[in-house]
Amino acid sequence: MAPDGRPTWRPWLSAVAVSVPVALLLCLMTAGTVGPAGTLLLTLITTTAVAALLWALIGARQQRRVYEDRLTAWAAERAAAAERLRIARELHDLVSHGLGLVTVRAATAARVTGPAGEAERANALSDIEQVGRETTAELRRMLDVLRAPGAEPAPLRPPDTLEALPEIVRSTTAAGLAATVEVRKVGEVPPGVQLAVCAIVREGLSNTARHAGPTCVHVTVDRDGDAIVVEVRDAGPRPGWRPRPGAGHGLDGLRERVSMLDGALRAGPAGPGFQLTARLPARRSG
Repeated sequence: MAPDGRPTWRPWLSAVAVSVPVALLLCLMTAGTVGPAGTLLLTLITTTAVAALLWALIGARQQRRVYEDRLTAWAAERAAAAERLRIARELHDLVSHGLGLVTVRAATAARVTGPAGEAERANALSDIEQVGRETTAELRRMLDVLRAPGAEPAPLRPPDTLEALPEIVRSTTAAGLAATVEVRKVGEVPPGVQLAVCAIVREGLSNTARHAGPTCVHVTVDRDGDAIVVEVRDAGPRPGWRPRPGAGHGLDGLRERVSMLDGALRAGPAGPGFQLTARLPARRSG
């Protein structure tokens, strides 16, 4: 086995097929070729060499067939593991985004006092119910795929594209975020990069909702040469807002996703607020 678990092919039959005639040849050199013994030994060496060669060829073909079957099974396992890892990332993004919206929406409604308080809380319950239903439905679809033994990987929903960004941003208004998005002329963007952009925007908005509360946040997607630059920047925490940290793995997951695309991710304070910036290579075709 290779260090990564990949099966290796070891044609030991060839070594055996060579070693046997060599050993007999050494015996022939010791005994000499004169006389009946030498003639018999020479015939034995020739016969053994031909038989060993045929045996090695047949055995090598069988070994090769077994090796290719094991290699195919290993590749299928790796593909399945990669698909499960992708689904796990999608699960994290989905749960983090949904629960973040629910938490912030509930906290915002709880702060409203006066005559408008009851109406605001009723609206909040309706928003929370809708987000909860949508999140639960998506979770069930994903878990069904994970539970299905031997099922072929299948898309759970159409892959996110840049066209989904307005809807992703709009969904955060239920949490009280005053979010806007600006997608400039980025030209042709590979599907994998578009999917990563949507994941970055989701995580950035979820972080803003948890850590800054109902504040202003602006999303920008632009092209800089052969790279797509994504920026999520908020105006800072709302006065009196208490941060509600998540599991702490969101940015780590984004860094891993961005690094797989040979990109770079920066996250840190920007003035009174916080800024998340990702740079993703997206070379123009042609």
